[in-house]
Amino acid sequence: MAKQKMKTRRSAAKRFKVTGTGKLVRNKAYKSHILTKKTTKRKRNLRKSAVVDSTNVKMMKKVMPYI
Repeated sequence: MAKQKMKTRRSAAKRFKVTGTGKLVRNKAYKSHILTKKTTKRKRNLRKSAVVDSTNVKMMKKVMPYI
């Protein structure tokens, strides 16, 4: 009997992408509302994607086993 496949957490799969070198990339938070008090520079920097911290990678690989 074959072992059952693990399921991917779809919510996580939609939020994270893998780079060519295998690192996980995420979008930054705090960019959806209450933007009037945030500076233009701050909002511009929030557009950029960020690499997932190494302390969280193990958990992310667990919830997304095939990504």
